[in-house]
Order: sequence, then structure tokens, then C-alpha cells
Amino acid sequence: MSNPDTILVTGGAGFIGSHTVVELLQAGYAVVALDNFANAKPSVISRICTLAGRDFTFVEGDVRDPGCMAALFRDHPIQTVIHFAGLKAVGESTRVPLTYYQNNVTGTLNLLEAMRGAGCRNLVFSSSATVYGDPAEVPIREDSPLSATNPYGRSKLMIEEICRDLAKSEPGWRIALLRYFNPVGAHPSGLLGEDPQGVPNNLMPYLLQVASGHRPHLEVFGQDYPTPDGTGVRDYLHVVDLALGHLAALKALPRIEGAIPINLGTGRGYSVLEMIQAMEKVMGHPIPWQFGPRRPGDIALCYANPDRAHTMLGWRAERDLMAMCSDGLTWIKSNSSLNSALA
Repeated sequence: MSNPDTILVTGGAGFIGSHTVVELLQAGYAVVALDNFANAKPSVISRICTLAGRDFTFVEGDVRDPGCMAALFRDHPIQTVIHFAGLKAVGESTRVPLTYYQNNVTGTLNLLEAMRGAGCRNLVFSSSATVYGDPAEVPIREDSPLSATNPYGRSKLMIEEICRDLAKSEPGWRIALLRYFNPVGAHPSGLLGEDPQGVPNNLMPYLLQVASGHRPHLEVFGQDYPTPDGTGVRDYLHVVDLALGHLAALKALPRIEGAIPINLGTGRGYSVLEMIQAMEKVMGHPIPWQFGPRRPGDIALCYANPDRAHTMLGWRAERDLMAMCSDGLTWIKSNSSLNSALA
């Protein structure tokens, strides 16, 4: 690619951001990545370069700092932004809601102001299926009712509304609002993966820690949901497929006008027990688990209708549940520092 576009990736050292930076670099883009290492480690930067076979510009900074945002656009010829930076734990958001609104909403406002000032109006935003709340029906379409049930989800929904208002008020904005379902797995190399702080909030990282012997058992929250086996059903998506979805959205931006929501999911739901069975198949032996009570706020069913992503972006998820489990397991087994922290 001659004279490659320069892409700003906020949260570029995080779980999804790091995988996306690898795909961007391998596709020939110039990348400026920003991260404050709140949920990432500096070692990720060299790992990205190793995988991509290329270097990129990294800036340690925070989207909550307007001066930092203005400097990024002053110092680099940024054409498009992929915006991941933000906090993402649902449970934590209910305990410290102001922190989530400050990080996610205020941080995004600072970014959008800096983009306006620089005349950059191309944005791929990391939204979430949590904006659908407890869905009225599945599979979930982009025109389904929006109703977040926790501060994290509300912060994503607020940002979507801000983007819609901005795009209506000023011509030229091209914004893809990517609503992810449940990103899991890791880069097949074992160099990049999810490294949650403390006890994981989500099923897959917890399941991986049990499978690798670093936690005694998995607690399955609830066995009386209106699902085939009584456990919650979710749409799990391999993180590499998700990263490729951002690349597809980036390429599709010239055809987008305004702010358009797009689901990124497989269109298939898996129950908690199905996830355990898949991991057991990859491991070759049983995994200890037990039933516990439902968690407040958990819903029974959540999976995507991904047709719009295929129609608008030419994107489909390709990696199956076995790849999600085996790549996740490779990641956790390959990282001795992560293992020792869990032991």
C-alpha cells in the first residue's frame, strides 16, 4: 500500500485493540496506538511488532486528557479513528458508575472534539450488545429496542447517541457503531490474549483458568433459565474474527453516511454447559464445575443477527468454538507470568 492511511487506535494495547493493530499493520496501514495501560501491559507493544513484522507509533496517554487528544492530531496525519479505550466490566460499573461515565463518555467527548478540530470525521466505535439490555427476541437485529441495564451498557448507549447527534448536526461524519457480542479466544500464536485483572467477570477467561489448573472449579450461575439446558446462552466470537471485522468496517467507511450500528457476532448461541463441553474436548479430560445461584442482571439468551455485517462490510465470523477454546488455552499456557499471577 503506497502512502498508507494513518489510523489512530485508542486502547491499542488492550485485548481487542492489540489484535486489531496486528491486522491493520499486516494490511499495510500506518498505526498510531494510544493506551494508558489501565487494562494492558507494556509488553504487548513488542508482541504486536513481532506478530506484524512491522513497527508502529505508540503513545502512552489517556482519552480523558484533552491536551493529549489535541496533540495526537497535531503530531500525526490521522485519517480515521478506531476507538476502543474505555472500561468494560459490567459488575464493576455498578459499583463505580461515575468512573465509567468519566472514562467512557467524557473520554469519547474529548476524542470527538479533537477529531472535529482536526477535520477527521471517520470513526469506528467499539460498542456492545449490552445496549440491547434483555432482548425482546433473538436473534437480535440492529433495529431491536435499545435498553441498557447497567452503567457500562448505558455508557456505550450514551456514546452511540452522541455519535448519532453529531452525525446529524454536521455533514461528512462516517461512523460505524460496532456492537460486539462476546469476544473470546486469543491470537493462535499465544502472544496476545485476554489478561483480566483479578477474578475474571466473564465465562471464557474463568473457564480457561480452571482448565489450566489455576482455579479449582467453575461456578455456573443459574440452571433454570428458559434455554435448552437451563444455562445462559451467548454468542461467542473469536477475537481475531472481531479484529478482522474492524478492518472490514474501516474499508467500508467511505460507503457509510452518518452513524450506522452493525452487529458483530456469529449468529449462533452457545450455553454455558456447551462451552464447558467444548473446552473438555480440547483438553481431553473433564473440567470441575458446579451450579450456583443466578447472578442479578444476567439474561437468558443473547445472540446476534449478523446479516448487516455481511451485507455492508462483507464480513462473517469464520473461527469455530474449538478454535476459540484451543487458542485461548494456548494463550494461558504460553504466558508463565500470567500463570504465576494466578497460582
